[in-house]
Amino acid sequence: MHEHRSAESRAAGPARGSDDLVTARGLTKRFGDFIAVDGVDFTIARGEAFGFLGPNGAGKTSTMRMIAAVSPVTLGELQVLGMDPANHGPEIRARLGVVPQEDTLDTELTVNENLYIYGRYFGIGGTVLRERIDELLDFVQLTERRDSKVEPLSGGMKRRLTIARALINEPDVLILDEPTTGLDPQARHVLWDRLYRLKQRGVTLIITTHYMDEAEQLCDHLVIMDEARIVAEGSPRALIDRYSTREVVELRFAVGAHENVGHLLDDLAQRIEELPDRVLLYTHNGDDAVGAIHERGLNPESIVVRRSTLEDVFLRLTGRRLID
Repeated sequence: MHEHRSAESRAAGPARGSDDLVTARGLTKRFGDFIAVDGVDFTIARGEAFGFLGPNGAGKTSTMRMIAAVSPVTLGELQVLGMDPANHGPEIRARLGVVPQEDTLDTELTVNENLYIYGRYFGIGGTVLRERIDELLDFVQLTERRDSKVEPLSGGMKRRLTIARALINEPDVLILDEPTTGLDPQARHVLWDRLYRLKQRGVTLIITTHYMDEAEQLCDHLVIMDEARIVAEGSPRALIDRYSTREVVELRFAVGAHENVGHLLDDLAQRIEELPDRVLLYTHNGDDAVGAIHERGLNPESIVVRRSTLEDVFLRLTGRRLID
């Protein structure tokens, strides 16, 4: 599945197949008659940041729960850290760090107490645990809040504390399920910086997200999921190069007006998408397309020229926007 990986993406992450930590073949998850994950294949290499990108309900969280050995596989094969989750769940879980969608911190305890209790759960104690807590609080920039109760902390601080807690057992793999949902832009960027530093240290990251900019920032390699299946995979740059153009021109017309101008735009782009609120022109030269639009006497209410993103890839593959 990985023969299309570009030179750029190979340089960004480790060689695939050299030291794979997770492999899935025909991985399927059913809840009664509902198919949450429908026969997906993927491989996650040691030291890379691997992403599952897609809308809510695409099957991302169900896949992560199987990798984390907390939800049994219905069909297919899954190896995590060289082990079968069905037979080695406790051993796998001991070597993972998990950051769930919702923070599960004890809000009545302090920052330090949350980490201490979690460390004791893994059998860590004494000087080792105290030193590890000091290092983690410094890493997530919460040293000055170590004696603060969790309840009044900001959302970004709670997410950073949850990540610190997930690192207490020095895991081989850190699983993050929608890590920045609900955070303001500044908090998201602080969290991205911490995750990037973890990757530089050699920690393998597995991330689910429905934010295309997050996937582009963090992931060496990703799969795009839609309706329980993988519809594409590769590095962010390779996927954009393969499925989109270099630039996109976004045109907004008065309500309903773009329905009457589609035929005047046909030859101005490699591909045109008409959305309810705008028209997207996919082109390799946005400025030339804008010039041609004006020459034809068209007067959109607004024109934006931007680079293609993973959302454009998703729109191309599924016919709908990533976040509706």
